[in-house]
Amino acid sequence: MNIEFFQERYPEDYPKTVDVNQYSSVIEIFNEFVKKFADKPAFTCLGQSMTYRELDEKSAAFASYLQSSTSLKAGDRIAVMLPNVLQYPVAVFGAMRAGMIVVNTNPLYTEREMEHQFNDAGAKALVVLANMADKAQKVVPKTDVKHVIVTNVGDMHGLVKRTLINTVLKHVKKEVPDFSIPNSVSFRDALSKGAGKTYTPVPAKPEDVAILQYTGGTTGVAKGAMLTQANIMANMTQCKAVFEKAMNEGEEIAVCPLPLYHIYAFTVHCMVFLQAGGHNILIPNPRDLPGFIKAISGVKFTVFVGLNTLFVGLCNQEVFRNLDFSSLKLTVSGGMALTKAAFDKWKEVTGCEVAEGYGLTETSPVVSFNPISAIKQGTIGMPVANTTVKTIDENGNELPVGEPGELCVLGPQVMKGYWQRPEATAECIDSEGWLKTGDMAVIREDGYLQIVDRKKDMVIVSGFNVYPNEVEDVVVSHPGVVEAAVIGVPDDKSGEAVKVFVVKADESLTEADVIAHSKANLTGYKVPKHVEFRTDLPKTNVGKILRRELRDAELAKLKQ
Repeated sequence: MNIEFFQERYPEDYPKTVDVNQYSSVIEIFNEFVKKFADKPAFTCLGQSMTYRELDEKSAAFASYLQSSTSLKAGDRIAVMLPNVLQYPVAVFGAMRAGMIVVNTNPLYTEREMEHQFNDAGAKALVVLANMADKAQKVVPKTDVKHVIVTNVGDMHGLVKRTLINTVLKHVKKEVPDFSIPNSVSFRDALSKGAGKTYTPVPAKPEDVAILQYTGGTTGVAKGAMLTQANIMANMTQCKAVFEKAMNEGEEIAVCPLPLYHIYAFTVHCMVFLQAGGHNILIPNPRDLPGFIKAISGVKFTVFVGLNTLFVGLCNQEVFRNLDFSSLKLTVSGGMALTKAAFDKWKEVTGCEVAEGYGLTETSPVVSFNPISAIKQGTIGMPVANTTVKTIDENGNELPVGEPGELCVLGPQVMKGYWQRPEATAECIDSEGWLKTGDMAVIREDGYLQIVDRKKDMVIVSGFNVYPNEVEDVVVSHPGVVEAAVIGVPDDKSGEAVKVFVVKADESLTEADVIAHSKANLTGYKVPKHVEFRTDLPKTNVGKILRRELRDAELAKLKQ
């Protein structure tokens, strides 16, 4: 579908094109806007705020530390393994200022997942929360990581509150296991050492990789999507052009419960709101709904960025329903499908409609978004500026409007490719730059897009991608398992849940055994919620397990 098809259908206030080449690097943007909004708050976490000037100073100190006190050089990869705390933007922008490539890492990863990602990326340094440092202690010796910087949750607070937060987490809540990492440095010490020195700015070209964002892509092997300076700047500009119709520069307060280590939240909160001078309220643990609600009580927030499960969970809390939503004017949803029930409930409770968008890690991430003035529930909106899409059949032929096919994307936000995986890159990006998303979609006559199915077997749990191959590999590593097959099943809370079908090698094997083994080797959202034992699994004539048959059987049961 040519880009004119969509542009002719865009509402009057929806941007058709934007200048994605006005800056040469992310840090050029950073340097301009931290000075422009120097005295405004940039991020707040657990009651502590950091202005744009402080973000500038602290990230410069971290950059100086990396350049003067480590063996790191420009182009080296640094893994940042932090939840939504003030240290995250300091570490990420500091690393970028020092010329490093950031490897965003989920702090809930198991040792196995950490080891794979650090080795695949060739990470030379790691910034890790103390709560997870005991895992890092075991993993680091198996990698090329030479420098480890450890931080505690309260490290960016004043002395009294810092001591209180860190003491309670370690000694009362027991959330910080003992660890010992030789030659590790505390985040506070790193900032202190760097504060007395001046870092050397490192020029970056638009085609340089800025972030390695790990994803399973359209297969189950975790791969690093190479997001360049140009990719990130383009998507920032594309998103801001859509959002700014509902925003006033330097005045917005955005609630940030989604993890910044995911490119969705990073692009919105660390890029779009940086350029808009926004104030981000960081929520370190959104699963703690009472703590979440307490953090935003009394805050006149104007923007809320979330996803389906979060909207449902919050609206079910009476304390949340009683908050003052009079300032809320923009609610953004992505990461998983937004149900009509969640859309309706959020509007009923807050008075604000949810604008749903769509994207992938490989597209930095936003591909389409609902026009703020013309939201159509049940769609993922229209392609953002400078972006076009098409649907294709199994033979690669473009399909007409209204006919479902695999969604393909062409635009400046499409990644450079997968890190050190040219074959995998060639499988999903063709010679003209079209990215195959693996999602089945319909392009409607009105120009809006609808996702109708997933081409691959990926399961989405609360917005997180789960790849059956990975879960199956872990489950079958249990000595009591012969074989296993994983599918996604509908779940009221998380959209989908992981279900595993298991053929036993040991008749004494229980559901609890399978789940415990999975928990030891997988991040929580990947752990099977349902286990069903079978004497055999459906297979093709060459022995390939038929997940589709298992899914169809599950859906048939639900319809009974």
